[in-house]
Amino acid sequence: MNPFRKKSKNYVIVVSGLPRSGTSAMMQMLLAGGIPLLYDDHRPADANNPRGYYELEPVKRLHSHEDNWLNDAVGKAVKVVSPLLPFLPQAYHYRMLFMERDIDEIIRSQLAMRKQLQSTAPVSDDLRANSVAHLAQTKQWLESQKHIQVEYVFHHQLIKQPRQIAEQVCRFLGQPLDVDAMEDAIVPSLYRQRSDDVSEPS
Repeated sequence: MNPFRKKSKNYVIVVSGLPRSGTSAMMQMLLAGGIPLLYDDHRPADANNPRGYYELEPVKRLHSHEDNWLNDAVGKAVKVVSPLLPFLPQAYHYRMLFMERDIDEIIRSQLAMRKQLQSTAPVSDDLRANSVAHLAQTKQWLESQKHIQVEYVFHHQLIKQPRQIAEQVCRFLGQPLDVDAMEDAIVPSLYRQRSDDVSEPS
């Protein structure tokens, strides 16, 4: 009997985390494994994410209750950044892969992206403290959501041990995915903002 097989797939797979926490890499892994994704081409690939962002534009309007797209999301994976999670309607069941990454790496990656995009929006001096507080609040909130099952995935382990993470994801989702393809989908060379690297990204 396949240890990854379960009967029901009547849930939405949500890939979440802070921006630049590895959500796009997880979406790539799921796609390689055989999970259909829900995304559009509104945000094309660029130097920050050369293999694409795998985002669905209407997700950004969840806060205004634009959630009709969820009818097409059952059995598929969709990316929802952590600030938008409280706006997911409770009428659906979710299995969430929540990406965790060193907070300093996340902030450096966010700032590097802003620099490359020549953003003029102000950067808060409390960005790190606010991000830490947000993650703590989000995890506490997730613990009380009976319609959401959560599996935390560490970005560093995803890069260093992709096969182990692929097997972890298969067990959590209860689906017999292509573990070999999932492992091959991770490209370590794209991981630039390591915690022991204080230089600017190449």
